[in-house]
Amino acid sequence: MNAFSAWRHVELVRELDRGNPACSRSLTQAVVTALFLALVGLAMAIYLISVRGSANQHSQNSKEITMTSSKGIVDRPSSHSVDETVEKLKNILQAKGVTLFALVDHSGEAEKVGMKMLPTKLLILGNPKAGTPLMLAAPSVAIDLPLKILVWQDGSGKVWISYNSPDYLKDRHGLPQELMANIAVVETLAAKAGE
Repeated sequence: MNAFSAWRHVELVRELDRGNPACSRSLTQAVVTALFLALVGLAMAIYLISVRGSANQHSQNSKEITMTSSKGIVDRPSSHSVDETVEKLKNILQAKGVTLFALVDHSGEAEKVGMKMLPTKLLILGNPKAGTPLMLAAPSVAIDLPLKILVWQDGSGKVWISYNSPDYLKDRHGLPQELMANIAVVETLAAKAGE
């Protein structure tokens, strides 16, 4: 279009140099071209907006699958309420022989002191047969054991299951690779509870 415009400009200057009137040619071709380009631009804008919208939707869906923060916390979505997710987790723990050491109802405790908090519950769980070898290999891991799973609801009503990433714990405490299965179980528990 730039080349066509430049050629058209040169032709117009030549006509003016010859003394021909500036409006000797019809503007129909220029108007049609301008309208065509406007329609192409509008179609491209609509296409790009729709592609961006679907890309954002895809991005949001992939984020919902699993998100790991730079602090080593993994967030998985749950298809259930906080209470239903906690009950499901308790049943899974019992079936797998994992001990539930404590259940802390943070939102319930907040309510007792007159404060409002979205549903938030922490499960403290583990198995001495799995945890003890970890603590023998890297005593500092005791600060992160027993394992913890947080079930919480965000401001939009979405329920999340959060836990420390096993890889984060490995790097943080220098755990040996052969003992990673002892803490990787948290990922399986969280995934099953969120289904």
